[in-house]
Amino acid sequence: MAELNTGGGGGDGKKVRSKKSNPGVDLTAMVDLAFLLITFFMLTTTLSKPQSMPLAMPDKTEDPTSKNTPIPEKRMMTILIGKDNRLLWYMGKFETPIIPPTEAGYGKNSIRKDILKNTAFAKQNADKPDEGLIVNIKASDAANYKNLVDILDEMAINKVQLYAIGDITPAEIDLLKKTDLY
Repeated sequence: MAELNTGGGGGDGKKVRSKKSNPGVDLTAMVDLAFLLITFFMLTTTLSKPQSMPLAMPDKTEDPTSKNTPIPEKRMMTILIGKDNRLLWYMGKFETPIIPPTEAGYGKNSIRKDILKNTAFAKQNADKPDEGLIVNIKASDAANYKNLVDILDEMAINKVQLYAIGDITPAEIDLLKKTDLY
């Protein structure tokens, strides 16, 4: 820093004034530290990754009626989502279920236990050892979005290989009405 000396001297008879100090603060070191911290956090911080579940949807370009894959009844579980956080499930076809419609709730002691039990049942009746349970999830108009997400979470927790979200039929709505779930 350059400094201007305004003090007397030279012996011309004037009073010698005391030198006043400049109250300024040098901020250069603080700015360097701030940029160093910003650089550190930019390099070490990871951005939050989106938490989403991969959901395979059918291809819209193909005609869905042209390819109907037969599904064995003993591996097919249907979950009907009703109102008030309750649901019904059955195994097989609706008209001739292998396990009749059973009411369940959400959580590890209810639907999760049923899914695990039905997964074991489906593996016993599968043609190949790597085949498992196939779940068809059907939400009624009385169901809420949280219930559908909870069932999708149960599919991920139980590692169900194949599951789909289907349309509920009028007969299934009647069944929900009979059991006071609609």
